[in-house]
Amino acid sequence: MKILIDLFVTFAKMGAVTFGGGYAMLPILQKTVVEEKKWATEDELLDYYAIGQCTPGIIAVNTATFIGYKYKGVFGGIMATLGVVFPSIVIISIIAAFLQNFAELAVVQHAFAGIRVCVGVLILNAVVKLWKGAVKGKITGAIVILSCAVSAFTNVSSVALVIAAGILGFLFTGKIENFESHKREADK
Repeated sequence: MKILIDLFVTFAKMGAVTFGGGYAMLPILQKTVVEEKKWATEDELLDYYAIGQCTPGIIAVNTATFIGYKYKGVFGGIMATLGVVFPSIVIISIIAAFLQNFAELAVVQHAFAGIRVCVGVLILNAVVKLWKGAVKGKITGAIVILSCAVSAFTNVSSVALVIAAGILGFLFTGKIENFESHKREADK
């Protein structure tokens, strides 16, 4: 029970301080879940993020569910999910009650402008960390560049991009590793 409460509290803390959704949560997840709690590895977190992108729902909630499930089964997934959404429900309820009265104030608009800039920095930080962990050679670098280009210049869905990138990674990195493995054995 203590572990389930820890999952809830940990994800509730993340949910309370994450502005900007799942992408902005990545640096916090990486630090808390991978480095401090060791509930997942860096590669697992990247996989959960990719799967969370492809499945219905919010990336942060999906990722929390995957991490909780991996760490403590179904109840872990439920507690992590409840933890990550609980602060949002409370905060949104409070803001909804008062925002209409204050939305036009300059100080509120400036605060939101500052928050948006900070979220952009958090997302950039997450992209850099993802790049370092995910791009491990020319092939994966080419897949990233191709995915970015397709995303920027077409209306292809993110689900299709993730699936296509997975297929390309499987086909090309697997073939290269097999080729290099056979070459090493032939050289012996």
